[in-house]
Amino acid sequence: MATRSHSHQLSSGLYVSGRPEPPLKDRQPTLTSRAMPYTGGDVKNSGELGKMFDIESCGPPILKPSRLSSFSRQKSGSDLTGSGHDPGPRISGPMVQVLPTGLLTSGPLASNPGRRSGKLDPTPMGGSGKKVVYGSVVTSLSGEERIRFKVSKAAMWIFLVVVVMGLVVGVFLMVAVKKALILVVVVAILVVLVVVVLWNLAMKRRGLVGFLRRYADSELRGATDGQHVKVTGVVTCGSIPLETSFQKLSRCVYVSTELLEYRGLNGKPANPKHRFFSWGCRNSERYVADFYISDFQTGLRVIIKAGYGAKVAPFVRPTTVIDVSETNRELSPSFLSWLGDRNLSSDDRVMRLRESYIKEGSTVSVMGVVRRHDNVLMIVPPAEPTSTGWQWARCLLPTCIEGLVLMCDENQNADVIPV
Repeated sequence: MATRSHSHQLSSGLYVSGRPEPPLKDRQPTLTSRAMPYTGGDVKNSGELGKMFDIESCGPPILKPSRLSSFSRQKSGSDLTGSGHDPGPRISGPMVQVLPTGLLTSGPLASNPGRRSGKLDPTPMGGSGKKVVYGSVVTSLSGEERIRFKVSKAAMWIFLVVVVMGLVVGVFLMVAVKKALILVVVVAILVVLVVVVLWNLAMKRRGLVGFLRRYADSELRGATDGQHVKVTGVVTCGSIPLETSFQKLSRCVYVSTELLEYRGLNGKPANPKHRFFSWGCRNSERYVADFYISDFQTGLRVIIKAGYGAKVAPFVRPTTVIDVSETNRELSPSFLSWLGDRNLSSDDRVMRLRESYIKEGSTVSVMGVVRRHDNVLMIVPPAEPTSTGWQWARCLLPTCIEGLVLMCDENQNADVIPV
């Protein structure tokens, strides 16, 4: 006689076959505390699932230890959640986050509040509208370029002695011969010499700039190490782009902002050397950094080492930004704010603000010395001053300038080449 199957009644009154389930508190946990190892598809280690579908036994694929360990850690961490047992040692390390853009980053999104997105370059210190203070990477230029005559002191003394002797001889011949014509000739010669000296003093800067412009561009492909060259091309910013102080023009390789004051008969001097009835510089902010230039002749991209305190002589045409007098003093709040950020008084002085800059994409001429290092072509400041030599056709004495020469004559308000 067949045995009767067991049955039990549910709480709803329905009879079902089988034994009643044990209470929840007596039920054994279905999850194990051990992590199930990855079998790699081996039927022998896959339980009854592989045998149900008659899957042939084959050797498991060889996995790298990193994949196996990572899968084991993920498996054990997910299976042991809420099991009530010790999950074993926890995995330490940065959490990987996926940003909305798809970029993988280590750590939570707000794990490092000091890190911000933006430029990779070191940004200058100082806030908006305040005086920018750069680090040692940027060269701070003080004062105007010092242009001096390259004439030896011995030659100057010889010239003075000849002038005095000529004057004495002229006076002696005039007394002895009793003819004033000799003295007139001597005085005429002295007047010509004085005019030549005054001409050179007045044309010293213009004569040097004219010589630098007429200097022929060099061939960089055949330039040797230590050769003095001139390169003309389009500039590109280096690691630290500069910004003008007042107009806030960005992506510059050279910036200059000067505050000039006019001193009348009762005016206050802008500096100790400020003379009457002239413009004097009261505040100057000039900076230049390393940049690149693409040579027009060869197309080579050259590094110009103008930063880190290098001697640089820029010849850039300034632009008058604002003229301040007693009538329009209150018409420029931005100018008054600019003065306040630098602790400069805004009294009844007649002032003029001028800015000059070399913006990225401008055409610039550079004069310096070639340096080659590991197939990298650089132009550095020369050790000796750049001299014009005697310019006989223009009646100009030799003049010289120290440092790396930068020249930019184009109108900076015009469109530049985008780079």
